[in-house]
Amino acid sequence: MGKANRLRRKAKEKDRARRGQQRPSGQTAHNPFPGNPQPRRPSAVERVELLVDEAIYATVKGDNDLVQACGTRLAEQGNPQLVDRTLRRVLEQSVTLTWRFGWQPADLVRYALREHGTRVARMMTDAIAGEMRAYSAATVDESWQRQLAQLGAVVWWPGDDGFLQDWAKAQGSDRRAAIEVVLHTVALLRTLPKLQLLCPPPGKARPSARAATTQVGQRMLGKVRALLAKAESTEFPQEAEALTSRAQQLMARHSIDHALLAAQTGNREEPAGRRLPVDNPYESPKAVLLSEVAQANRCKAVWSKALGFSTVLGFPADLDAAELLFTSLLVQATSALVHEGSKYGPGGRSRTRAFRQSFLGSYASRIGERLRGATDEAVRQAAAETPGTNLLPMLASRAKAVEDTTGAFFPELTEHRMSAVTDREGWLSGRAAADRADLNVRTPVK
Repeated sequence: MGKANRLRRKAKEKDRARRGQQRPSGQTAHNPFPGNPQPRRPSAVERVELLVDEAIYATVKGDNDLVQACGTRLAEQGNPQLVDRTLRRVLEQSVTLTWRFGWQPADLVRYALREHGTRVARMMTDAIAGEMRAYSAATVDESWQRQLAQLGAVVWWPGDDGFLQDWAKAQGSDRRAAIEVVLHTVALLRTLPKLQLLCPPPGKARPSARAATTQVGQRMLGKVRALLAKAESTEFPQEAEALTSRAQQLMARHSIDHALLAAQTGNREEPAGRRLPVDNPYESPKAVLLSEVAQANRCKAVWSKALGFSTVLGFPADLDAAELLFTSLLVQATSALVHEGSKYGPGGRSRTRAFRQSFLGSYASRIGERLRGATDEAVRQAAAETPGTNLLPMLASRAKAVEDTTGAFFPELTEHRMSAVTDREGWLSGRAAADRADLNVRTPVK
């Protein structure tokens, strides 16, 4: 390029720069990327959404100072209805995602209570109630509906636009505190692990054949509860033990009759799953107790210690028996522990924890022996009364189906061994309490 051309090129560049500097005020610069929109300021909705995202990120990271700062900014926004709608939407969308990850309503509320206490658990319940408005009742599994009823998950607030203000008033707090509870709830929802899908999520369920047998099962459970009431009212331990052993036999026989009916009608029933809470203190022997109860009722229990529950797998009638019986025995064991009181060793050193750990371990072991004895007796009677039904091969086939389902859900399952016994008195007392226990079911304690 010649010297004259270089000079002309520099002159043109200076002229373009001068014209750009002299552009009238308010005139936009030339867009160097034709067809692409110019940058714009975020809308009010987008600003709130960005602030909510920042707050949730801070909550997940545990940056409490930033969480409080974001909560204050959200509370001071000039459009509280917009903030309420945005937080409600984020909250319910997060709940929807957990359904795909295998979580169920009772799981979420229990875990929220375990990790963050009553206020987050209450917010979780209300978030579930709001989210469930999106589904027709006909597309919600019956076990799901029972959980919602037990949780009291109903839409009690008059409108979503004023939800946070109404919630804060109901809880005796202020709007900023309510916003922080929402942030903690969403952060918890977004960090949950994936679980096994035990039943169809809402919107996907269809009527099942089991509904037709529910009334029969409820009548049987009514008889069992009557036995429990009689056993609890008697002053004679031997009479109570006889009544409660009869109750376990009744449940076992109902399970057998249910299996025979399914085989005769060609109903291809499949194993299902249910999560039951296993809480501190003394969670290890409680998990063993649930495992013993599950095995006696032809189920398998898998303990997820970090999440505070066991997943019980089995056929529906057996799951009903295992759940109700475990709840009953756990209440009885707790009552027996309270009756034993505190324990002290030489020099006044407390050995209460060791005593109770050994007590519950022994209780679980002895309960398992009693339950298996009652179940075996029910099988012998049923086999004698129903010749030609191939009862034993059928029960073996169902047991294999439960094993296969357990293996499919938990391919890397490992066995848990209970801690060694450290208190002989606790072990002996627990075994004696198990011999006195009512092998029956009762309405779960709320």
